[in-house]
Amino acid sequence: MNEDKDFLVEQAQLAEAEAEAQAEADAERIRQEAEDATADPAAQQEWIRQSNLIYGGLGAAGLVVVQPFLTEPSLDPSATVCVIAFAVAIPLLAALLVLNRQEEFRRRASRSPFVGLAKAVAQGSAFVGITAAFWHMSMIAGIVFLAVGFVAVGVHSSGYVRLEYDSKFRSRFTRRKASDA
Repeated sequence: MNEDKDFLVEQAQLAEAEAEAQAEADAERIRQEAEDATADPAAQQEWIRQSNLIYGGLGAAGLVVVQPFLTEPSLDPSATVCVIAFAVAIPLLAALLVLNRQEEFRRRASRSPFVGLAKAVAQGSAFVGITAAFWHMSMIAGIVFLAVGFVAVGVHSSGYVRLEYDSKFRSRFTRRKASDA
């Protein structure tokens, strides 16, 4: 009876070890796919194009949203948050647009951590600025914009992951090696 129990425990341990090994292999495969996608020049070119659209759109929105506040003698708290957020975002977005031109010229994206931080701060500040502008007009509009903004990020992320990391989709397109070209 003890032998059967020991055998079952041993089998369970083997199955657990195999599951761990499979999970590690899957994680490594996903990491490698992400690394390959990051190194893909065509993907980098597309990210640069998308970044141009994002930075240009956010910068233009900031200029339009802040313009009415230029002539106001005093600002309420939401308007002040809006103006300060865009005071941070607009120069960073402009710098990132100029950097994108250099990235286009070099046909690769910058890997600087400082640039990554600037992207996060610029986009986050622009989001805060737009939210504060809606909040200034109506608290309900500000809350709705904030909530739907987070939903939109989820929608984009879900679609992106499905497009980029769905093995059935990616397996239909074999990447040509440099020697094949």
